[in-house]
Amino acid sequence: MLVMNNYKFFIAIVLTWLFLYACNKEKGNNTPSGDTFKKNMLLNYADTLIIPAYNNMQSALISLESSAETFLATPSAGTQAALLVQFKSTYVSYEDISALYFGPASALQLNNSLNSFPTSISKIEDGILTGTYNFALYGASDSIQGFPALDYLLFSSDALSKFTGSAATNRKKYVRDVITRMKQVVGNAIDQWNSGYRDNFITSLKTDVGSSIGSLVNQFAFEMDALKGPRIGWPFGKQSNGIVFADKCEAYYSGITKDVAIANLTSLKKYYTGGSGKGIDDYLDLLGKQQLNDDVLIQFDVALSALQAIPAPMSAAFSGNPATVDAAYREVQKLLTFIKTDVASATAVQITYMDNDGD
Repeated sequence: MLVMNNYKFFIAIVLTWLFLYACNKEKGNNTPSGDTFKKNMLLNYADTLIIPAYNNMQSALISLESSAETFLATPSAGTQAALLVQFKSTYVSYEDISALYFGPASALQLNNSLNSFPTSISKIEDGILTGTYNFALYGASDSIQGFPALDYLLFSSDALSKFTGSAATNRKKYVRDVITRMKQVVGNAIDQWNSGYRDNFITSLKTDVGSSIGSLVNQFAFEMDALKGPRIGWPFGKQSNGIVFADKCEAYYSGITKDVAIANLTSLKKYYTGGSGKGIDDYLDLLGKQQLNDDVLIQFDVALSALQAIPAPMSAAFSGNPATVDAAYREVQKLLTFIKTDVASATAVQITYMDNDGD
């Protein structure tokens, strides 16, 4: 009987050990090996994706400034067309940092300053007329600066005629001031990443609120919400009983709404996968969530294909090709659910932002 009891005790110890090992393996984010993986993943994000994306954004802004100066010096259809090419390239570069709205970007309210749309035409025109405006007033000045303001100023239907004659002096100054402000905000974000935030980012190995992984997953979901809402759903009429407000979409005047939407989702996929290095997709595999990861990757491609199927300009497709737009909207919504619900749950990340809409 004593031998049998010892045997049962031994079996109980083994089963307990196996149970604890299985739990620990499932929760790989709490193991030393999990910590090593997360640190390497965050290093990849910081050094291979995030900091280079900010540097590329600043370089693109410098090129935009140069093209804008050429246009402002000799306003013509030719210089305006050349400016549009650089404007599109720079806007696409911005979409590569849009999902990084945490840390320095959040503190500087970078996205608010660079891409609050729709822009306020009346406030812009009043600022040009009076010469009185302050882009540093957070909230109050969001709608009069950044890409949306340049989109209106440089590419609205009568934009070219407004840059000729003596009355154009204030308008030209306004454009220059907008670009200077954009360069300043992006430059400040770069400085903060390089002067300490990078080190904090790569050593934040938990998944709680404010952690690096928590911030990344939250921003993936937030950007998906923005794509579903302000970028597509709202101007398409999803919150206005089907009434289309095409002029409220992103990059309306330049006609590159579709381009920047695709750039935004392409960038999100790159951040999800970590580019050519370790990313959240690999982290899901580490956690034993391979099927979920496969489903997310497939849905990224499905949503991108649906966006690409929308005829350009997207603003015209809202009314001209509503079925195609609605199909893309629904695929984006499916991807949002994966990210916001399933990926967040699998990575133990709490979604802390308020969503854009309830539809």
